[in-house]
Amino acid sequence: MKNVTNADVTPTADRPNTVALPDDQRQRCEVWTRVMGYHRPVSSFNRGKKGEFHERVYFKEERARRD
Repeated sequence: MKNVTNADVTPTADRPNTVALPDDQRQRCEVWTRVMGYHRPVSSFNRGKKGEFHERVYFKEERARRD
């Protein structure tokens, strides 16, 4: 992987403190999830398991709180 220097990146207009890499220097983020007590990358799931992953409903503490 190539080292990125400040000369290689350009600040974005709407967010001056951030930088935008050119597409050829970007890489996909690998998402991992916990399944049956162990962690696995979502990219290794079969079609059915990927569908289940996208349909998951995540717990939200503020919705479960009693007043």
